[in-house]
Amino acid sequence: MNKIIRYLPLGDSYTIGEMVEEHERWPNILVENLKEKGINIELIENPAVTGYTTNDVIKKQLPILYQYKPDFSSLLIGVNDWVQGVSDIIFRNNLVYIIDNMLSILKTCNRIIIINIPDFSKTPEGHKYAKGRNITEGISHFNSIIKEVTDKKKLKMLNVFDISQKGEKDLTYITSDGLHPSGKQYKEWEKRIFEVAYNYLSV
Repeated sequence: MNKIIRYLPLGDSYTIGEMVEEHERWPNILVENLKEKGINIELIENPAVTGYTTNDVIKKQLPILYQYKPDFSSLLIGVNDWVQGVSDIIFRNNLVYIIDNMLSILKTCNRIIIINIPDFSKTPEGHKYAKGRNITEGISHFNSIIKEVTDKKKLKMLNVFDISQKGEKDLTYITSDGLHPSGKQYKEWEKRIFEVAYNYLSV
């Protein structure tokens, strides 16, 4: 029997699935679909917390990563950095630090998936967090930083930004809090994530 691939995702509300059932979270969907395709994988822990920033990942989630030493991990972080006005420099430096630590545990690029930040401006309640700024432009800029960093590290960045924008015209993509993605939206995210994860883990 093949060794179990131990998966541990890092992130914020978008990874813990704020406002959706556990089985609707994209990491849970991913694991179930990978199992159906014959990948021996388990979700050993999901330490993601709503409201977390890159600094929170460094202080509170990297220690968990080192404790468990998983075989596969993902990172989706940054929306709360932008909401809180974290500078480009700090965001970039924190992101590099997180990814370098992930690489020290995972050892290889094909055991890490980086996901960009969704556009929460397309939700009914998103405007409350703008603080006079253009959300789409701000998130796009942070996503360009993520792309820059992942390219330098030879990692693949998966895009969910465009999927999140569907919520502007279809409220079934948004949960009842008017802010977070619904299980329906997470299913669409997972289709993209699955394709890369399966290619990585099936070899």
